[in-house]
Amino acid sequence: MGHEDSKEALAKIFQAARIVSIATILVNIYYFLHGPLQHLGLTHGVIDTILLRVQDQYGLFSTTLPTKGIALLFLFASSLAERGKPADNVEGTRVATTLALGLAMLAGSGSALRMPWSNTSVAVLYAVTTTAGFLLVMHALAMLARIIGNQMRLDPFNVENESFPQQQQLVYHEHSVNLPTKFYYRKRWNDGWINVVNPFRATLVLGTPGSGKSFAVINPFIKQLIEKGFAMYLYDFKFPDLSEIAYNHLRLYGYQYQVPPKFYVINFDDPSRTHRCNPIHPAFLTDIMDAYEAAYIILVNLNRKWAQQQGDFFVESPITMLASIIWFLRIYSPDGSRERQGEYCTFPHAIELLNQPYTQLFPVLAARRELANYMSAFMNAWQGGAQDQLQGQIASAQIPLSRISSPGLYWAMSGDDFTLDLNNPQEPKILCMGNNPGRQNIYGAALGLYNSRIVKNINQKGKIPTALIVDELPTIYFKGLDNLIATARSNRVAVCLGVQDFSQLRAEYGDKEADKIINTIGNVFSGQVKGNSAKTLSEGFGKVMQRRESISRSDSGQSSSVSSQMDSLIPASKIANLPQGTFVGSTVEEFNQDPNAPIQPPRIFHARIQVDAKRIAQDSARYERIPRICPFPNQRGEHDEEIMREVVQGNYDMIKQQVIDLVSREVERIRKDPRLKHLLMEEKTQ
Repeated sequence: MGHEDSKEALAKIFQAARIVSIATILVNIYYFLHGPLQHLGLTHGVIDTILLRVQDQYGLFSTTLPTKGIALLFLFASSLAERGKPADNVEGTRVATTLALGLAMLAGSGSALRMPWSNTSVAVLYAVTTTAGFLLVMHALAMLARIIGNQMRLDPFNVENESFPQQQQLVYHEHSVNLPTKFYYRKRWNDGWINVVNPFRATLVLGTPGSGKSFAVINPFIKQLIEKGFAMYLYDFKFPDLSEIAYNHLRLYGYQYQVPPKFYVINFDDPSRTHRCNPIHPAFLTDIMDAYEAAYIILVNLNRKWAQQQGDFFVESPITMLASIIWFLRIYSPDGSRERQGEYCTFPHAIELLNQPYTQLFPVLAARRELANYMSAFMNAWQGGAQDQLQGQIASAQIPLSRISSPGLYWAMSGDDFTLDLNNPQEPKILCMGNNPGRQNIYGAALGLYNSRIVKNINQKGKIPTALIVDELPTIYFKGLDNLIATARSNRVAVCLGVQDFSQLRAEYGDKEADKIINTIGNVFSGQVKGNSAKTLSEGFGKVMQRRESISRSDSGQSSSVSSQMDSLIPASKIANLPQGTFVGSTVEEFNQDPNAPIQPPRIFHARIQVDAKRIAQDSARYERIPRICPFPNQRGEHDEEIMREVVQGNYDMIKQQVIDLVSREVERIRKDPRLKHLLMEEKTQ
């Protein structure tokens, strides 16, 4: 039976109920006015017999009320089930008054039968009162149906048209991330699931501050992927918020891994709570282009606009200079032996070497055959007397790098506690990289070095599944991220990125690179976003056929018309006003989907993610703080802040002295070598 046939059948049922209601009232009047009607010759023997049998068996006519109640019951059913035509001039008080008056007349009409009047007068009074009361109730219910019709058709925010079926079945497998939801469809809230069945096609989480993107989406990603045995890189902008979740969840679910992973932290604020790792370890630098890439990442993180100015003279010059320094440190040996080659190849040593006087730095670098071409432009400018230009080129690198010259950063980046092959099957790792909102511009360059190296290391075959989770992506420059998203699917790397909106990403990464990141991501979650971000998302969700009803009223009556037209499934205005915890988005298909399987509801969603806040609060209360990684004990074996400061400062001073000694040895070596002595230009300098 079709939809129209069902509506027609229901209409007939409601019509029959009204006929039964009217018939019951007429039977009531016939029975209780039997004497006067018989006197007028308006009775019938068969009807009398039937009514007497009903009375004997059920006692419905013992008083006037039972049959009136039955008539009202059918009348209510028929009237309330039908939707009357909407009317703006129907008031609730008028309906209530009419209904109360009608019910009172129906209930009180029985007293007319006890009046000491003639049979004809009693009959007329009872019949008129009962009929009038019934008609008043019928009229009141008709007006009530109009009010209900108004309410049923009133949808000022077009919620009904913009609701749609969503996934209600849990699709769970060894790599999936599953979030329970509530969504509105067909005038009720339904239980559903957002099934990220293919996290390796990357996930983007958008939302203004307070929209719930971390609490409702990113935190569950961290927990569920740890439960499923993923290695993980976690960028924690507000350290240690996300790191403590990862640390404590690993404590609970570390048994899920074939080889239990080790937990590592890089934190520049507290030397006692950080591991040490050198992101430009000689093993990572196999070619001078690796040094150039490292220099590019460092300086672009310190000068974000440089990402959009590649090729400019005053951008390329400082990058080339820093690249030359890094490669020099890669090939330099303090005693000339091959075993100690690259011993000083660390980021802190590179900063210190860059800040040496260029009259000594240039000859030291140019004396190396591998760097002669890189340094030729600088040497020509120096020999040509363009000292002012050289000072400007070098200063554009020296000034920003001087901001990150600190004992804490030097301590963390000058050791080798672990390697950055996070998804090594024999030695998996979970690495939390901590930033500080108050120092993001200072730490960004150092963190960018780690990021670029990690991206290269994890995007390899034969490794365990890996999660790369970066909340607040625009606070750090991630070179190669677009390529990782595009190519890492086959290597089982699940990327999850948190961004406030598209404009923020474009401002920090540039239009071209931001668009490449956005357009290659498969799974999208969006909380409240506004402006062009909301518009772009709305266009991506597409349009559906929506019903439109228009009503026109005039003195002569009322008319209505219904039409259908294509309109946005989720309008930009709705995305701009999403409440906290409610997300729109889409997910991509699962692996090896059967082409003959039944068509599933669209993977687009508009739902409230269900988060058990009470349970999360209880779990958080039991969380342990990340322990001290490198305590600095005093004689009693207790951590001593003063000792820590002395050790860290000593490491800082040692690096500075090592670079000064390096330059002195190299200058002396050049001075003694007749083939290189001309590089010093000592006479011209004097």
